[in-house]
Amino acid sequence: MAGWTTLVQPEVLAMALERRDLVIVDCRFSLLDPKQGEQEWLRSRVPGAVYAHLERDLSEIGLAGQGRHPWPTIRPFLDRLRRWGVTPTTQVIVYDGGDGAIASRLWFMLMVMGHEKVALLDGGWTRWTSLGLPVSTSMQQIPGASFISGSFDASRLVDADAVAAHLALGGLLIDARAPERFRGQEEPLDRIAGHVPGAINRPYAMNLENGRFKSPVRLAAEYRELLGGLAPSEVVVMCGSGVTACHNLLAMERAGLKGAKLYAGSWSGWISDPTRPVVTGS
Repeated sequence: MAGWTTLVQPEVLAMALERRDLVIVDCRFSLLDPKQGEQEWLRSRVPGAVYAHLERDLSEIGLAGQGRHPWPTIRPFLDRLRRWGVTPTTQVIVYDGGDGAIASRLWFMLMVMGHEKVALLDGGWTRWTSLGLPVSTSMQQIPGASFISGSFDASRLVDADAVAAHLALGGLLIDARAPERFRGQEEPLDRIAGHVPGAINRPYAMNLENGRFKSPVRLAAEYRELLGGLAPSEVVVMCGSGVTACHNLLAMERAGLKGAKLYAGSWSGWISDPTRPVVTGS
């Protein structure tokens, strides 16, 4: 059976909940209250959904100089996938509270591991419940999986030195943060405000319309204009900590523009070294 690789609509997933090859992962998370998302999942969830905590399951907190949500090493990530019951043939569906800002991180992690059958639930939990689709309030035992292997494609992940070299060669760096944070007018999360010199701003919210992803045609037109003739492989995306930038990567993939890279440390990783330049304004 062909797999979903970018998005799946709630109505379509609702008809496929009995598929034996399906693993659904709830990624709801709040930076203001890291316990909130898991508590919400415990109360109610898409039937069968397991839970992925951004800081516990999708990051390796404590790695110096790599931002607020350091990209994890492969072994603990594979262990988590096995615990959730993911196998090489599993169709994975990821979702969060609504806009996909958190769940897109897991989408990209699986994609760069070579697991292409992974899709984001368009509109997330908000749209699922607004449509009156089934929810579960009882816990069920997940059987787990005995085998899944893989490694992250290092060519899709770059560090601060690679970003600096990329910009020096005329590459494009796209920052997915809100305009106010990019310009340095406000910074609620990191100790220094501003952006990497040479970066341009494409807030991830621009990928959405009424809480759902824009059509592939519209996304393609917008990103091609932004890229200005550059190939996607000449593009690096970033955000505050390497999470919401994955939303732009998913949008580009949906638009048929494959191969852009992620600066995993992003802004919080960039400013960990006080010698790196910072600018403010547009």
